[in-house]
Amino acid sequence: MKSTLSAKLFSKAKTLIPGGVNSPVRAFRNVDGDPFFVRRAKGARIEDVDGKSYLDFVGSWGPNILGHAPTPVIQAVHEAAKNGLSFGIPNPHEVEMAQTIIDWVPSVEKVRMTNSGTEATMSAIRLARGFTGRDKIIKFEGCYHGHADSLLVAAGSGALTFGEPDSAGVPQSFANETITLPYNDVERLEEVFSNHGEEIAAIIVESYPANAGLVFPRAGYLKTMRELTSQYGALLIFDEVMTGFRLAKGGVQELEDYQPDLTAMGKVIGGGLPVGAFGGRADVMDLLAPDGPVYQAGTLSGNPLAMAAGLTQLKELQRADAYSRLNHLGGYLKKGICDILSEKGIPHRVNQVGSMFCLYFIEEEIVNVDTVTKQDFSLFKKLFWDLLERGVYLAPSPYETGFISLAHTEKDLDEVLTAMEDAVLRW
Repeated sequence: MKSTLSAKLFSKAKTLIPGGVNSPVRAFRNVDGDPFFVRRAKGARIEDVDGKSYLDFVGSWGPNILGHAPTPVIQAVHEAAKNGLSFGIPNPHEVEMAQTIIDWVPSVEKVRMTNSGTEATMSAIRLARGFTGRDKIIKFEGCYHGHADSLLVAAGSGALTFGEPDSAGVPQSFANETITLPYNDVERLEEVFSNHGEEIAAIIVESYPANAGLVFPRAGYLKTMRELTSQYGALLIFDEVMTGFRLAKGGVQELEDYQPDLTAMGKVIGGGLPVGAFGGRADVMDLLAPDGPVYQAGTLSGNPLAMAAGLTQLKELQRADAYSRLNHLGGYLKKGICDILSEKGIPHRVNQVGSMFCLYFIEEEIVNVDTVTKQDFSLFKKLFWDLLERGVYLAPSPYETGFISLAHTEKDLDEVLTAMEDAVLRW
């Protein structure tokens, strides 16, 4: 790294913070480099501590659907802060947020707020186990649901073995309660239920997996999940932390017309502040303390600033053209990228839905994480640094989804495409 203020900050951070970062992907190790540090952001752009501006397609990993520091959200946080930062007592914003989520997401009859997506998925799994009286869960390779112990589990070595810990510090006994399967493999899913159906508490799935790039379910795959869980008395948990409120008011379950039993949410509903939520069927949610035996709590859950920010952001999304505008921008960027790479004869695939997108350097259909790993990672790294030099910031990993906001314009996207064309022509 050059001798910059970012370089100095990162050098110091590494002596104070493990890896110099507070979340691993920020370390830029997937692109063999060091991160820059941001001092401010507005609209579609971020500015680093050395004064360089970038068009941002990470958007704080999804929450900033209106762009950075949107005026209505900043004003809402400012007004809420005047009355106090946290109470540890119920506040009116919590009730309004709960009503909004229930109105927007048809499968949710009751909801509880948390402080992160990890808390939401962890709590949903505990609740599913409490409701069914069963211990085992099914998750899928390439789907990330936060860093709770039961979810940091990789596939076992056999065709239908239970999982292996995917992180030091996760007991094997925890992994033994998690069955990890390849995504989009109906036969494996049916076989697991045939062999272990009476032991399975729940399936948890990113409805559109967005932590291996962006993967779509094959026709009928989500329907099969719904049918199997209903048949065997297990619950279906949709992790819509990324997709919820971003792709549609009701998330993927609105687009695909399937209703899970529980849904984990986050990101967009916090307006950029820490937030999470989980909700679903009333008979399941009523097992939570203080009404039921399943314990879940959070000192800052329903924080008035996060609720005020999130509610304001959701109200802005109620504009008639918000989602159609995001869909247009996503399609515009996809077409432009494909045109450039096709003309150059570079194998590629762009998976895009609404304001979410991912570029793969492979022509093969992206079915699951196994397909993702076949792409040419060296081309991604090259493109990442070439675009960053030209003032375009993509996620520093080929396994991450890109995000477009309502602050982006066609002119911004043209700037990206020009930078990409210039970079690719020099390869």
